[in-house]
Amino acid sequence: MTTSRFTSAGARQDYQRRRGEIAHYFDRTAADAWARLTSDAPVSGIRATVRAGRERMRSTLLGWLPHDLQGMRLLDAGCGTGALAAEAAERGAEVLAIDLSPTLVALAQQRLPEALQPGRSAGGSVRFASGDMLDAAHGEFDYVVGMDSLIHYSPQDAVRALAALVPRCRRAVLFTFAPRTPLLATMHAVGSLFPRGDRAPSIVPVAEQDLRSRLASHGDTQAWRAGRTERVASGFYTSQAMELLAP
Repeated sequence: MTTSRFTSAGARQDYQRRRGEIAHYFDRTAADAWARLTSDAPVSGIRATVRAGRERMRSTLLGWLPHDLQGMRLLDAGCGTGALAAEAAERGAEVLAIDLSPTLVALAQQRLPEALQPGRSAGGSVRFASGDMLDAAHGEFDYVVGMDSLIHYSPQDAVRALAALVPRCRRAVLFTFAPRTPLLATMHAVGSLFPRGDRAPSIVPVAEQDLRSRLASHGDTQAWRAGRTERVASGFYTSQAMELLAP
């Protein structure tokens, strides 16, 4: 594992602590609920809005990638149950799909379409792994996609994570963040009232201009150009996509 862009011991410890909380939540506390949410099983009205929002966001990010990904390598950073990884592989990409939760990775492997299973003749492929998306041992990529994988981190940690990814990306990093809105601020405040053991890891909203300023001032990301951005709001789901383009 590498956290070389976390320049102080305190910053590394904060990131690793937060990463552990997220891993525990998605691997144990919420694994069954997450499996249901990302399936086609009936869900409540609130969860249906989240499902619809996530589907729109996934479509947005895939729409920013080339239609033909043959011969390209893609990192799905925080792959969850693998839907984005599978669609990218169907376009020909060689995908490394990684997530902190071994439970979700196992589910993603089960859901992988038959045509993309190892040994099949499809143009692309998916290799699943559980671990740290920032590990330099994963190698280099043409594209990195992080759908809702940074929204639980502080803005400074999210930028540090992006700074660890861009040196290993040749074309573009596509990621999402939680935009600072009145609704998200209210949800964040209400969530803090629950007993700690019952809480999901809180989403950390950030103002778009603040995020842009942090990216522009960080040594590893300042040469990268912020491209397209699009917000998806669907009931209880609000997330904003941003594109970072290689210099």
